[in-house]
Amino acid sequence: MARAGLTTERLAKAGAELADEAGFDKVTASALARRFDVKVASLYSHVKSSQDLKTQVALLALEELAERGAAALAGRAGKDALAALANVYRDYAREHPGRYAAAQLRLDPETAADSAGPRHAEMTRAMLRGYDLPEPDRTHAVRLLGSVFHGYVSLELGGGFSHSAPDTEETWSRVLDALDALLRNWPDSINR
Repeated sequence: MARAGLTTERLAKAGAELADEAGFDKVTASALARRFDVKVASLYSHVKSSQDLKTQVALLALEELAERGAAALAGRAGKDALAALANVYRDYAREHPGRYAAAQLRLDPETAADSAGPRHAEMTRAMLRGYDLPEPDRTHAVRLLGSVFHGYVSLELGGGFSHSAPDTEETWSRVLDALDALLRNWPDSINR
């Protein structure tokens, strides 16, 4: 019988905390059972498996990121919006490295469609309205920004920039300047 007080939401939150403390790869049903001092079987009333638990943590992280992104973008446009959205991802990754890793989990198509994941693309598209890009260039820009934001953050978290000057803050600022300049001067598809 499941211990009173355990819910899918509570397990996802505890899994997110464990991910931040020990790494997303350490999030398992066994680890959470130990945390709650219950048998693993007690968790299976709320999650199907360790993979389902990881999915729940990913969904929580995607939702938290989407909420932060929406708040950061409110009332902003152009480079100000670009920097606000970029900083949401970077700050979240620094504050919650395990949750950030969880947000990268590949979800099955149905779960992904029902998650906050599509809101991330919508927010990026909304931010890009300030740059007046037509399709398919807007989609290319969404992919470029996601690649740069997540790539930079992953390298920075992994210590990839820690052994050289200049400071990563300066580089991040220059990256955002370069992205803004690129988005304002997007290559004309006719010239390709």
